[in-house]
Amino acid sequence: MERDSDVQNYNHTLHLIERKSINISGIKKIDRFDSEEFYLESVMGYILLKGESLELMKLDTIQGIVNIKGLVNSISYIDENILKKNKENSIFNRLFK
Repeated sequence: MERDSDVQNYNHTLHLIERKSINISGIKKIDRFDSEEFYLESVMGYILLKGESLELMKLDTIQGIVNIKGLVNSISYIDENILKKNKENSIFNRLFK
């Protein structure tokens, strides 16, 4: 999903169905995921999705759509500035300055 210009034209939506399934549009890429956590980059920022027995059901890289099933416990948007600040302030970075 390297075509940022294509994906940025799409709206960003979340459609959560009874906490058992979630459809998300406007996704640029999936950074990492496992059965308890999905870390996604959307056109509106990074999203951290936490839950149980999470499973990627559909990934449409052209339209930027992701469908995930499993028990959804939380959805959080993460500010990119906070991510950069946390990396800069990590203990290893402070030790090796």
